[in-house]
Amino acid sequence: MADQENTQRVRAYQELVKSRRPSKPILKNVIYAFFVGGAICEVGQWIQWGFMQNGMTAKEATSPTTVVLIGLGALLTGLGWYDKVVKHGGMGGTLPITGFSNAMVAPAMEFRSEGLVLGVGAKLFTVAGPVLVYGLSAAFVVGLCRYLLTGVA
Repeated sequence: MADQENTQRVRAYQELVKSRRPSKPILKNVIYAFFVGGAICEVGQWIQWGFMQNGMTAKEATSPTTVVLIGLGALLTGLGWYDKVVKHGGMGGTLPITGFSNAMVAPAMEFRSEGLVLGVGAKLFTVAGPVLVYGLSAAFVVGLCRYLLTGVA
C-alpha cells in the first residue's frame, strides 16, 4: 500500500514539474546558432581572403587564418565578450575553432587571481589547452627550425 502511495506521489510530482517547466524555443535556438556560427565562418573567410590578397594561395592561407581565429577567440574571451556570443548563439559559437579557443582561455581567466603559474598557467591545460598549446608550440618550433636550416619562412 505504501509503495502505491509513493508511486502516485512521484507521478504527481513529475506531472507538476512537467507542467511548470518552460518550453524550449528550439527553432529560435537553431536560427541563432546558424547565424552566429555563419558569422564566425564569414569572419574567417574574410581573414583568409586578406591573406590571399597578400600573395598566399588558399591552401597557404588556411593555417594563418586558423591562428588568427584562435587569437580572436582568446581575445574576446579575455574581454568577456565571447561568453555573450555563446549565450545567444549556442553551438554556433561553441563549435567553430573560436569556441575551442574560448574553452582553453575561459578556465585560465577564471583562476587568474591565483597567479600566472598556479592560476593562468595551470588552467590553460584543462579542456582544449593541451591540443592548442602543444599544437601551436610544435608549429612554432618546426617553423623556427625550418627558418634556421633553409632561411625560408
